[in-house]
Amino acid sequence: MSLVWPPTLAELKIDKGIAADDTRDDDALDRMLAASISFVRRIHVGRYNFEPDESSELSVPDEAMTLGAIRLAIRWQTRKRSPDALVSMGELGAGRVPSFDVDIDRMLRIGRFAPAVFA
Repeated sequence: MSLVWPPTLAELKIDKGIAADDTRDDDALDRMLAASISFVRRIHVGRYNFEPDESSELSVPDEAMTLGAIRLAIRWQTRKRSPDALVSMGELGAGRVPSFDVDIDRMLRIGRFAPAVFA
């Protein structure tokens, strides 16, 4: 499946391995996805053509950016369940959920992967 901007709830569910007919968390996932899309648009304003504007000279977001937005939404959903940055792993104890993910940062071109800005 080819990912295009903006990502959809169906694409998020495929990436997360949730059956299409499982609608239990759709509202929460849709809210996280909308926030993720809004975040990506805000941090890359003026760099990408997020609207279907044929006359724009800006490039459209690629599949990596679309997947990054999906993974960011999934990450925020996971962090929502662990406000203290710990998740229970049963007999294995607790695991820490770091506040960032290098792969997501790379896909979204944020953090240390952000383009240089010259003032």
